[in-house]
Amino acid sequence: MRWMSAPIYLDHNATTPVHPEVREAMLPWLGERWGNPSSGHAYGRAAAEAVARAREQVARSIGATADEILFTSGGTEADNMALLGVGPERGGRLVTSPIEHPAVELPARSLVRAREWACTELPIDREGRVDLKRARPRIADPAPGRCDLVSVILAQNETGVIQPVGEIARLARAASKTVVVHTDAAQAVGKIPVDVGELDVDMLTVVSHKLYGPKGIGALYVREGVKPPRGFLLGGGQERGVRPGTEPVALIVALGRACEVALRDMSEEAERQQALRERLWARLAEGVPGIQRTGAGARTLPNTLHVRFPGCLGRDVLARATAVAASTGSACHAEGGRSGVLGAMGIAPADARGSVRLSLGRMTREWDIGPAARALISAWRSLDGARGLSIVRTPARR
Repeated sequence: MRWMSAPIYLDHNATTPVHPEVREAMLPWLGERWGNPSSGHAYGRAAAEAVARAREQVARSIGATADEILFTSGGTEADNMALLGVGPERGGRLVTSPIEHPAVELPARSLVRAREWACTELPIDREGRVDLKRARPRIADPAPGRCDLVSVILAQNETGVIQPVGEIARLARAASKTVVVHTDAAQAVGKIPVDVGELDVDMLTVVSHKLYGPKGIGALYVREGVKPPRGFLLGGGQERGVRPGTEPVALIVALGRACEVALRDMSEEAERQQALRERLWARLAEGVPGIQRTGAGARTLPNTLHVRFPGCLGRDVLARATAVAASTGSACHAEGGRSGVLGAMGIAPADARGSVRLSLGRMTREWDIGPAARALISAWRSLDGARGLSIVRTPARR
């Protein structure tokens, strides 16, 4: 329960609190159940069984099988494995988008710089979605069989816009029979139904702390029959040798239970959070003339509301709205810079600077919406934007 004096938390896309059931599930493995899953005695067998059960829970949440799940330290490691661990060592070809999380964007740059890969970025429309019509010729390489890897995010972490990953995968497979398709589903798993078969992907990233599990654990789905990515470490051979090291049993158990809880009431939670999100948007639209909603015409995550306040900096709004805990964009991007996501959408820099991402969650309640909206509206009105000024202040002039 949130303390009455604490800010209203609207930053669930950055991280989520650990669900009580998840915390309860992991606690024994931090205490009396300390066995190493690789040990052959009773303590080890109990730990190994717990890891196997969690692997099945994670697999079930995305329509996979347990043998297709590799545990990692989180989304960054899973994404890096997917990009840097497949395809030729040099001279491959990657197809991606300009709206990726840095855990995909930066490994993609590394492939180009260090391994002489070619990288093709897919075009984004004004709603923040990959434009399939314009993307088609970029995916179909003139040289048959040259498309080695495709990686496109499933739900964009700033705007919440859901990408047509299944359609992209089918276009890629039509262009190359050997292509490997990856999607970063960190923001999607636990919020919307995710099925690896429907998406037609070979690899998919899952992140615990985005779905009410602890930080420090994630998973990479690798389709059966697809060669596992090359590992970065050498060791005892755990996780099929791709990610050796003694398994963090407590964290793995927690991720499994988080996936189970999410699957159990996903539809109900999505409907509830979406209704609250629309109520919040209505209040903001009424109180802030000229406010714009990013991705208004696209399908988005049910919990995510990305808005652009006119005539001001989004971070100035949040600095004055102390009753609300939110962000101007992804917590994993450098603070203060223009969002590359909004730039890819063709949004002007002055417009993009007013951005605020409001992401609701399980702890958001109906009585939070009014106070949150009032705080944000009041903060905006206290800035120059409310008086109709067209000049956007910069940090140096404040």
